[in-house]
Amino acid sequence: MSSVKVEVASQKHIKYVNEILKTIEDATKVRGTGIAKRKPEYIEQKINEGKAIIAMDGDKFVGFCYIECWDHGKFVANSGLIVKDDYRGQGIAKRIKRMAFELSREKFPDAKIFGLTTGAAVMKINTELGYVPVTFSDLTTDPTFWKGCESCINYDILCRNDCTRCLCTGMLYDPAKHPEAQRKKVVVAYSGGLDTSFTIMYLTQEMGYDVYAACANTGGFSPQQLKENEERAYKLGAKKYVTLDVTGEYYEKSIKYMVYGNVLRNGTYPISVSSERIFQALAVARYAKEIGAQAIAHGSTGAGNDQVRFDMTFLVAAPDMEIITLTRDMNLSRKEEVDYLNKHGFKADFTKLKYSYNVGLWGTSICGGEILDSKQGLPESAYLKQVTKKGSEQIALEFKAGVLVGVNGEKFDDGVKAVQKVEEIAAPYGVGRDMHVGDTIVGIKGRVGFEAAAPMLIIAAHKFLEKFTLSKWQQYWKDQVANWYGMFLHESQYLEPVMRDIEAMLESSQRNVNGTVTMELRPYGFSTVGVDSPDDLVKNKLGEYGEGAKGWTSEDAKGFIKVSSTPLRAYYLTHPDEGEELEK
Repeated sequence: MSSVKVEVASQKHIKYVNEILKTIEDATKVRGTGIAKRKPEYIEQKINEGKAIIAMDGDKFVGFCYIECWDHGKFVANSGLIVKDDYRGQGIAKRIKRMAFELSREKFPDAKIFGLTTGAAVMKINTELGYVPVTFSDLTTDPTFWKGCESCINYDILCRNDCTRCLCTGMLYDPAKHPEAQRKKVVVAYSGGLDTSFTIMYLTQEMGYDVYAACANTGGFSPQQLKENEERAYKLGAKKYVTLDVTGEYYEKSIKYMVYGNVLRNGTYPISVSSERIFQALAVARYAKEIGAQAIAHGSTGAGNDQVRFDMTFLVAAPDMEIITLTRDMNLSRKEEVDYLNKHGFKADFTKLKYSYNVGLWGTSICGGEILDSKQGLPESAYLKQVTKKGSEQIALEFKAGVLVGVNGEKFDDGVKAVQKVEEIAAPYGVGRDMHVGDTIVGIKGRVGFEAAAPMLIIAAHKFLEKFTLSKWQQYWKDQVANWYGMFLHESQYLEPVMRDIEAMLESSQRNVNGTVTMELRPYGFSTVGVDSPDDLVKNKLGEYGEGAKGWTSEDAKGFIKVSSTPLRAYYLTHPDEGEELEK
């Protein structure tokens, strides 16, 4: 049934636990044999551990299965396979069983997978997956597993035979007897582009790897693009494709601190690509470890920054895995890669565009075209987001402890959605566009265009608010460490321990950064208007700049000025000749 989706169960499925247990109980009565009884907490645990498969028809529960480990991971069982009565006969049990089997192979690649069944349909599915009938002596000896059979009406038969035989048939999949299943696993950090597409096919066709394509999304892919990535990955030969959504993690662990620090590289660039690459690499490394991969691959060339960011992160986060970089090591041209894909039956439009774009939550970078000529700037047509708004409008950004929590009166608990809201309002004005020139990690100069309406507006508003709410020296020292923070992000040093220390300092500095900043937007620009803050230091009882003093007298002022001038007076009294030079 095409409307039924089979997937790894997650926290959103916890609400179906009681229905799952009721379906298992009803199925047991119909079969006349038992499925081990489990408490709700046990099923919840399996779901939270990512060891369960669920079938859903929209919001309607359809079927379920979960993974259990025995003998310290030597054996794995796919237990509790059930399908609701009105969905039987549609191949859903087979889909659930197959996905549970694949999940078991990913999580426990060396474990023997077994099951007990009296059903011909399950036996057929198991046989197709490579299971063979075995005696109970070939299965786990863990007494906890056999105790789970207590709910079966045939349990007394099992006990009378000391757990050596019963009415069920034991079936076992032994990975050691399936050499084809021992192919090495490699996770490809997949973007959908030419280099990583070539990497998937080459690793599959020429190097004999089982390729797992992992697209780490930091807010730059639309649902349609992710769907196209998945379809393309499977056509290229990937054994499995996954989208790793780390947008929230990227915001909480990087963007938030870049806002605290008003981080702009060389005072210009909001470090869009530099910062997100680390979190993409970390997500890919986590996934590779989760499935027991032997290698990780990416499509970076040997001339840019990304090779450093990916390699360095993998070396730290997955130190025992091989790093494969075909694009860098084989030094192939685009034409050679396209020709290879075409030769192996994969056709796609990899036409070399004038510009290349990297789209993310924290801005879009633009490379190619006029950027390669230092004398030229980018034409209007180079920008993905065109100017569609005219005139001007005001936008109000509310901050609490330095965090953006409101836009034009609308409250946000999710920082990602707050950033997206600002982008939605400001991008049609064409604000946040600029050209960045800087030093790459590998030592050459680099030039990149960018459009980052939300980042530039949020940072400007936040910095403006800080001028009202922080002390002089808070601002000064925060600027110093924030500059280092941004530099370390760019230089692929996010994992350097000092970064956590800097983050602690930045977060501490934000305790009084509260209030609403009003900005005025217009085509290609914006300006600050005003601040409304309960922590406004401009509003104080001691004095009003340029108007009058309430906290000191004129004599106090004279004394302060005289004392403050002491170092200068002492110097020029000691060096009168230099003083005479000043008078000329």
